Amino acid sequence: MIIIIQCPDRVGLVASITTVLAKHELNVISLGEHVDKEEERFYIRLNVEQTKDAILLEQELEAVLPADSLITINPLPQKKIAILVTKEYHCLADILVRNYFKTLGAEVQCVIGNYDNLQDVCRRFDIPFYHVSHEDKTKPEFENEVLKTINKYVPDYVVLAKFMRILSPEFVANFPMKLINIHHSFLPAFVGASPYRQAYNRGVKLIGATAHFVTNDLDEGPIITQQTIHVNHSFSTADMVKAGREIETAVLAKALELVFDDRVFVYKNKTVVFE
Repeated sequence: MIIIIQCPDRVGLVASITTVLAKHELNVISLGEHVDKEEERFYIRLNVEQTKDAILLEQELEAVLPADSLITINPLPQKKIAILVTKEYHCLADILVRNYFKTLGAEVQCVIGNYDNLQDVCRRFDIPFYHVSHEDKTKPEFENEVLKTINKYVPDYVVLAKFMRILSPEFVANFPMKLINIHHSFLPAFVGASPYRQAYNRGVKLIGATAHFVTNDLDEGPIITQQTIHVNHSFSTADMVKAGREIETAVLAKALELVFDDRVFVYKNKTVVFE
């Protein structure tokens, strides 16, 4: 059983929590904790033995913790996700393979694309694909149709697997800290169009990828995870694109693993991640 707590920091929090667990005769299998001293914020993730009365346990934890504590007990072990795509296949293909072999930690409910290029690969994995073109609609019309399709499935998260459209604040507001994006650079470097061409022109020695939650600030939402790889003068733009696709796939996979396993805490525009 997983217990996740986020609250204002104060002396004795761990003792208070473990006292309640001991009262319920629950053994702690593992735990991770962190205090953000600047924000005076406390975070803890506990893996404990299964309780027979999770409701009572939550009530007793609430009684010993600060009034505005966020407590989650037994989050859903298998999340549901919808995926938004454009034309690039690498991130989607990796997710579909993991979903097929039950190693994703979530279940893919549907894929929505503003082009139909990736319809066939979804059909091969027996995943519903919806083509919602942006070309013959206004932006509000396009987003409303996407939203209606997503809402048929009520997913826990929406994954932007190389979805190359900027979403409006109105759309983002429907999924607070539930939209996960993979960005093709090590943020905040090389934002915008043609990041690998920008990197090539600058002669960089590192390229990377960033997975983050989507907010109204473009590419500035809370970062889940990042990775970089070394490149050198021998890399062409095409080489960088190929290497970039590989690291984008790996970074998104890692981010989804962390989120689906309830290891990511968000406060303001920062994350605390227990790996």
